[in-house]
Amino acid sequence: MEKRNVLITGGSAGIGRACVARFAADGHRVWFTYHSGRERAAELAEELNREGPGTVRAFPFRQGEWSDHERLVGELPGPVDILVNNAGAGSATIERYAEGAAHEQDAALLRINAVGPLWLIGQLLPGMRERGFGKIVNVSSVGGGISQFPGFRLADGMSKAAVGHLTRQLAAELAHENVDVFAVCPGATATGMFEASTLTGLSSDERAGLLARLPRGRLIEPDEVAELVHWLAGPHSALLHGAVIDASMGLGVHPGLITAAPTHHDAGGH
Repeated sequence: MEKRNVLITGGSAGIGRACVARFAADGHRVWFTYHSGRERAAELAEELNREGPGTVRAFPFRQGEWSDHERLVGELPGPVDILVNNAGAGSATIERYAEGAAHEQDAALLRINAVGPLWLIGQLLPGMRERGFGKIVNVSSVGGGISQFPGFRLADGMSKAAVGHLTRQLAAELAHENVDVFAVCPGATATGMFEASTLTGLSSDERAGLLARLPRGRLIEPDEVAELVHWLAGPHSALLHGAVIDASMGLGVHPGLITAAPTHHDAGGH
């Protein structure tokens, strides 16, 4: 793959961190954002710059706050060729962004997970179209993006479903241009978000039972999702332009595997 400028939101942990490492290993110029965990982000950039051929930089970012969108885009060292919209909040982590009442948290979920990617694409897409190249990979979730999981927070699933619509609508508008857009919908992934949303509070027996019911009897690894994202950003993915991809290892077609368990909140993995 030709070396490109890659922007990955929410890149300091989980799937985002795996994506940062995967693109950096290929020698791309990788810029990633973080909401909190400044030290963790700085350590990741230092480690990857020391070990790999790419250039990695971290930027603070409060997704869904317009002034911060303007600041981020103004600080980027160059045009963005590949955008990975990975940053997001889940039902169990939304309190980090909105400590108020339930209705305020619902609004924050929609603002961060849906409005944030909409705005960032709106800021970066014109440059991609002008230069005649771009890849946009939106990371959604199997919960909302692909299927429904009864008992999980409505605003969370709504925000992930909105990302799927955004992907398909953009793909229709870009059908005759050399800018591809995709959505990836991971299932139960071994991330801090899935731990907080679904596994925390389960007894060891309940946890073992839930994992046993998942497809292949295991969690998805962040590196597996990152490999898919990396491939979609490459030269052979045009046939999937506009695809909203079920990357749940089968959970999306069989949601009862997880809803049968005493879980709560969020089936998504990022």
